[in-house]
Amino acid sequence: MTMEFIDYYKILGVPRNATQEEIQRAYRKRARKYHPDINKDENAEAEFKKINEANEVLKDPEKRKRYDTFGKDWKNGAEYQNSPHWEQMFRQGNNRSGRAKSYRFSSDGSFGQTSGFSDFFHRIFDDDSGRQQTDFRGFDRPGHSHEADITVTLRDIISGATKSISLQSYEVDAAGQPHPTTKTFQVKIPQGVTQGSVVRLPGQGGKGTGGGLPGDLLLRIHLAPDPRFSVEGCDLHTIVTISPWEAVLGTKIKVQTVEGSVSLTIPKGSINGKKLRVRGKGLPKKDGQTGDIIVELQIQVPTEPDGEEEDLFRELAAKSRFNPRLKNRQRAG
Repeated sequence: MTMEFIDYYKILGVPRNATQEEIQRAYRKRARKYHPDINKDENAEAEFKKINEANEVLKDPEKRKRYDTFGKDWKNGAEYQNSPHWEQMFRQGNNRSGRAKSYRFSSDGSFGQTSGFSDFFHRIFDDDSGRQQTDFRGFDRPGHSHEADITVTLRDIISGATKSISLQSYEVDAAGQPHPTTKTFQVKIPQGVTQGSVVRLPGQGGKGTGGGLPGDLLLRIHLAPDPRFSVEGCDLHTIVTISPWEAVLGTKIKVQTVEGSVSLTIPKGSINGKKLRVRGKGLPKKDGQTGDIIVELQIQVPTEPDGEEEDLFRELAAKSRFNPRLKNRQRAG
């Protein structure tokens, strides 16, 4: 019987001497790429099944050892078919008893009969010893962690809001067929998160294998744009415009915070670009402290003064001894 050799290493894109960590990283990357709920290409589901089959073999040391045993020249897959081990493999794989059962473990950690795997897989791993039961000891593996994004506002972070998020994933049934499922989570935004932070929901990821614990759900925080503030860590940055006379004479102005406003003192002689700090009005930190609001002053001159205003500026120009070019000569920007 002619059977096409399947190179599981090639499917995952890893070398033969890849570590288990490298295999799992490659599997997760490719599984996300070809997952049917992400990739709508007509060939994605078939590729996804190949990736799952390759991972089922290479993630398990015993299966991987058995797979590597057959065929000496692994650098050329075609020569497997000329190897004496290849013939031996198919003699062992022909199950005359008809009673043996084979199981597969899906990407979400559940398991069922391996009817979704290739004939090549069954030829190697179907057991012809006639055992009715499969021993799952040693197959207790934790489930995979799932990742998703969640968008929050600055107010959500400061108030510790609870956000509702619905995620669609695929669960594989006993026949190896993926089915869409939607789960809704209520997520309380914890203290200290900012752009790029990760919120972990323990046990809400993929199911574990056998007695393995389920994986986690990892939610990466994205901040919704705010027209008033930019964010650096737990500090909020904002720009406030003031008039020339406010800069010279000093004054008090209202500055908006996320949840209200505060009074800010502008010192006499403030220059364009000067930065002032409003303490404790930024985002909460993990240690219970709070970030600040950094206010940058931008001096704005009147572009359309009326006649009276122009007269006042002329009077100021005539009386003032201030010359900004005395100390600050022309220079490169």
